[in-house]
Amino acid sequence: MKNLIQSIGRPFSSFILMLGETSMLLGKIILSIPYILKRPQLIIKELFFSGVLSIVIIAVSGWFVGMVLGLQGYNTLQRFGSVSVLGSLVALSLIRELGPVLSAILFASRAGSGITAEIGLMKATEQLDAMNVMSVDPIKRIIAPKFIGGVISVPILTMLFNTCGILGGKFVGVNLLGLDSGIFWSQMQDSVNFHADIVNSIIKALIFGIFVSLISVYQGLSSKPTAEGVSSSTTKTVVHSALAVLALDFILTAFMF
Repeated sequence: MKNLIQSIGRPFSSFILMLGETSMLLGKIILSIPYILKRPQLIIKELFFSGVLSIVIIAVSGWFVGMVLGLQGYNTLQRFGSVSVLGSLVALSLIRELGPVLSAILFASRAGSGITAEIGLMKATEQLDAMNVMSVDPIKRIIAPKFIGGVISVPILTMLFNTCGILGGKFVGVNLLGLDSGIFWSQMQDSVNFHADIVNSIIKALIFGIFVSLISVYQGLSSKPTAEGVSSSTTKTVVHSALAVLALDFILTAFMF
């Protein structure tokens, strides 16, 4: 009976412990912001790693997702004789849901896993300990810039994803299937509201960026200093980030739309 209770309670207690450690790490990062603002080159470096190097996968993925939405939407709307609203369908699907969610998951898969692996390797090779010995705070010098770079990158990448997706939907609907271009764009403009749709989409992406970046740096710091430990933490970053994004998407959608 005692072993049964321990087996049931251990995952719950581990989760509570992880939440506490993550909250403490977030507090340390927030306190490090004045230090980071005096050294913008640290953020620029992380923006390049997290944002610029993710542009290709985000743009290509957005384009093909938009093409799929355009094709499926056209086939579905054709049954009801309302293909003229294809532009609205593509834009709202991307801006409200698919853009922020898929951008955050793709970011976690490419940049988030890289952040975790880099921090984990620095821990395994005792570089973080060496920084502490030299009175250099690794939170301020390494962790906080990576976190801020991720938080800034995700909303920008989301807007790029949405733009490429809309262009992909337009390519299928207008160029391949023959829908009138004016109707496509006018229906989109009439249905998309700047504050209700675009601003909320950016807010979603910002919140996703905070959680994904926090999970990435936390998993790197908490990884075991072995090759297997770093590999395990990298996998956890992608899995936990995807689950967090999907759960948060439901909560945010319930309040926003």
